[in-house]
Amino acid sequence: MSKTIETERLVLRGFRKADAADLFAYLKEPVASCFLSLKLDSLEAAQAEAEKRSQSDEHIAVCLKEAGQMIGDLFAMPEEDTVSVGWNFNPDFAGQGYAYEAAKALFADLFMARNARRLYAYVEDHNASSRRLCERLGMRQEGLFVEFVSFTSDASGEPIYENTMQYAILRKEWPPSSPITR
Repeated sequence: MSKTIETERLVLRGFRKADAADLFAYLKEPVASCFLSLKLDSLEAAQAEAEKRSQSDEHIAVCLKEAGQMIGDLFAMPEEDTVSVGWNFNPDFAGQGYAYEAAKALFADLFMARNARRLYAYVEDHNASSRRLCERLGMRQEGLFVEFVSFTSDASGEPIYENTMQYAILRKEWPPSSPITR
């Protein structure tokens, strides 16, 4: 991310190599199954991942404004005027509204500064906290993909397929009152 976005409590910015330890803190044991493929086995792997992310505008580090600690990340992958969005936060910081605050600021930037027409997110049907976040952000459920993808296998090696929901919101549906400072 080439620019920085500040909210009341957070700074959204591009990744840095120095984010490796904070990234490792939540990717050593990903909570959401969709992030299992991103699992990091060592701090060295986290350093390589932080370096890789630092070279992409699609990955956004979410940091506490006061402490500077990275507590999670967002992604925004543009496909013309439509953007795939998502989030992954350290569970140690859950329940404090950080994901909502960060995603709301990102949505405002995507709609108002980058002229996105439509944002969408995929969420496993059992991921209640991400489903609530989508709904709180004004996204509507557009579909349910039954047995859409497998991230794990059972004891006999058979894939365990998950149902995936798609949520979306259009720019014309976005509330313009999203206070952010730059």
